[in-house]
Amino acid sequence: GFPRSTFCPQTQSRTSMGDVQKAFADYCAGQSTMDGKSFAKICKDTKIVDSKCTATDVDLAFAKVKDKNERRITFTQFKEALKILADKKGKTLADLEAKISSSKGPVLSGTVAEANKFHDDKSLYTGVHAKGGPSTIDTDKVADISQIMDRSPADVRGVKT
Repeated sequence: GFPRSTFCPQTQSRTSMGDVQKAFADYCAGQSTMDGKSFAKICKDTKIVDSKCTATDVDLAFAKVKDKNERRITFTQFKEALKILADKKGKTLADLEAKISSSKGPVLSGTVAEANKFHDDKSLYTGVHAKGGPSTIDTDKVADISQIMDRSPADVRGVKT
């Protein structure tokens, strides 16, 4: 037989399978199953989506492997969907699993507002805003009913005491 120290493909695939399962769990947001949005995100983040395999192909693969009345897929169904996408791209399942196992988790990105000189530069403010803006406390106007009512003590006839 062969010595145990030589390369064993089964051991290799088992460790990468753990990495694929970890990536699957990272995108499941604490649940045991994955929804279509998360499946599309993992495919986009790991660059599986390209000109050969579009976002529509990813959605179709998800729809094909999920159960009829379900909105989520299990890890086994996830692997089936990857197989469909691998065929579509003309690559092996192992190639896609390698991409997914190298994932560092969901990529979060937001937008940053562009600079706007009329908002950011207070020296360009005009009108009331140039003088500090309108006051939220106007003492010359009636703010509530207590300003116009006399609630001082009176007798039964309304005569002040």
